[in-house]
Amino acid sequence: MGKVQSSSPELRLGEVEQLVLLAVLRLHDDAYAVPIRELIEREAEVNLSRGSIYITLDRLETKGLVESWFSDPIAAQGGKARRLFRLRPSGLASLRAAKRAVDRLAAGTVVARRA
Repeated sequence: MGKVQSSSPELRLGEVEQLVLLAVLRLHDDAYAVPIRELIEREAEVNLSRGSIYITLDRLETKGLVESWFSDPIAAQGGKARRLFRLRPSGLASLRAAKRAVDRLAAGTVVARRA
């Protein structure tokens, strides 16, 4: 079997990467690891470890799909700064490309039919 090649590098998103990108998109300016993990668990019913969220966010930033910055420390004794994330245009393009690919493959199957 030959090596699969894609003309679009944005199609190379894993399932966890897609979930994390979608959570970042939904959370807007409140996108940091804890609410990202909670949103994925609540909405997608997928329980990810905190470590997998951090690793995925780092990988997405290395790929140029998200960017991060540190907030001011929270207003509590010993409060830490949070590392916040937002989608870059390439992240949004990658999500759209992945959705189009799944939609094309699902077309004409029982998956595409509404219940």
